[in-house]
Amino acid sequence: MSKLIVTPASSPNEEGSLLQVTPESAGWQYVGFEIVQLAAGETLKRETADQEVCLVLLSGKADVSTKEEQWLGIGQRMSVFEQIPPYSVYVTSHDNYEVTALTSLELAVCSAPGAGNHRSRLIAPAQVGVETRGYGNIERYIHNILPESEPADSLLVVEVFTPNGHWSSYPPHKHDRDALPDESFLEETYYFRVQPEQGFAIQRVYTDDRSLDETLIVKNGEAVLVPRGYHPVSAPPGYDVYYLNVMAGPTRIWKFHNDPDHAWIMTKPSES
Repeated sequence: MSKLIVTPASSPNEEGSLLQVTPESAGWQYVGFEIVQLAAGETLKRETADQEVCLVLLSGKADVSTKEEQWLGIGQRMSVFEQIPPYSVYVTSHDNYEVTALTSLELAVCSAPGAGNHRSRLIAPAQVGVETRGYGNIERYIHNILPESEPADSLLVVEVFTPNGHWSSYPPHKHDRDALPDESFLEETYYFRVQPEQGFAIQRVYTDDRSLDETLIVKNGEAVLVPRGYHPVSAPPGYDVYYLNVMAGPTRIWKFHNDPDHAWIMTKPSES
């Protein structure tokens, strides 16, 4: 199996952790990502230390608190494929958080270096930017959970719904050079859910010189590391694909570069 694919454990550990990416395990510097599954009544409690954290309630309901705030009974969707924006909580560095599941809960814990510049806060569904990108069979649906227009030190968090038979992260683009204003350097994780669950997604990760060139078959519940290169995704016919992206780098801005061979695809055909 490719080293870019991170597979979940067969069952959660004592904290509920099912899948984990750390800078050490990924061999990079900025992005951390974890999936935690809690049964109703179970609690996850942690310190953020020098990291800022975005807790995304992928499915289920919970009470969430930090040192100074609490939000009771948040969460509304029971599946990501309901395709409604999630509840999330941004937790600043040198804070703590406690999550108590009120139902079965799937929680994404997204982390990156923090500087304590922003207060911990709730990100309610109404605050999530919803947009459609692309056209035809490259059309997909976006929930901007923590975009660069919203306060954070490092984290960028977005979820994408790719209908079956469609492509996303397309045309292929990359963000692996610290060369602003043209391109920013951002590490990235993709966390996949597939419906029906026996399906799969396809993701290619490749560089211009092909020193990295992998085509990945990604199953439901797996994550993909994108340390560099272009990284398009395909949803095969019959299988809708969801993924949660976490990005972070030295500068909190998303400036990408399309593969020149395929950039023409963004020119929408004129309608007769």
